[in-house]
Amino acid sequence: MRPWHGKLSNLLFFTLCCTSLAFAQTSTSNQTQKAPPPIQDNSFLLEEAYNQEDGVVQHISFFTRTWPGRNWVYAFTQEWPVFSQKHQFSYTVPILKIEGGTGLSDIALNYRYQLIGNGDTKVAMAPRFSILMPTGNDKKGLSTRTVGVQFNLPVSVAVSDKLVTHWNAGTTYLPSARNALGEKADLKGYNFGVSAIALVSPRFNLMLETAWNSVQLITGPGRKEYEDSFLISPGFRWAHNFSSGLQIVPGIAVPIGVGPSKGNKGIILYLSFEHPFGRSTTR
Repeated sequence: MRPWHGKLSNLLFFTLCCTSLAFAQTSTSNQTQKAPPPIQDNSFLLEEAYNQEDGVVQHISFFTRTWPGRNWVYAFTQEWPVFSQKHQFSYTVPILKIEGGTGLSDIALNYRYQLIGNGDTKVAMAPRFSILMPTGNDKKGLSTRTVGVQFNLPVSVAVSDKLVTHWNAGTTYLPSARNALGEKADLKGYNFGVSAIALVSPRFNLMLETAWNSVQLITGPGRKEYEDSFLISPGFRWAHNFSSGLQIVPGIAVPIGVGPSKGNKGIILYLSFEHPFGRSTTR
């Protein structure tokens, strides 16, 4: 395996994951002040299908460390409603440590449209379109040095009052992507995942999610091949609610590689701050 091969594999995997794993929203629903809003954040590796409510902003930090090796990724996402819950803008800033070095990777600019439902309905759908900006250092393997696009379709289904599932399917396209050797090729990636969230209480959730990714790697000038990964990740999260409307949600998960990712493992640390802003809030 050539030395850049692993770098590009990690970068494309994080590109596929980071723009999904940091999308979160906590619906306030129609709760009274005496009943704090339940947690409706996304799974850590998947998106939920509930856009950010009008007048509420969310700040999300995500960190994962993987073994074998010493790779890690930190991603910060900030989500804003645009005029109403129908439209949402967010950006994701990833910092990576991979074999080639440590630094800023490619920033994602994201738009989501609440097509069906919301956090109060049995079924919700909110397709997302992202532009991936080449802000990283390609010599360190932190960027593909091209403007990429990504589409993801999250669907959330409330099976019962105590069980919610999230379904994701998406694709990424990176035209004229470049590796650390300067070799170029058009690259594609695909992702699919399912998560199940057990609502043990409004403030505590048990989680089980699965995530499959298939990304193309550059194997020479104009040449490429697919590399697959498959993770099963059990975890949990809990909420701290404040009278000001602030909700803090920490979470922990342990992703385990199976199939093509057998032998890989990691840890995920998640932290979300959500609070009202401006005059319009629903809390």
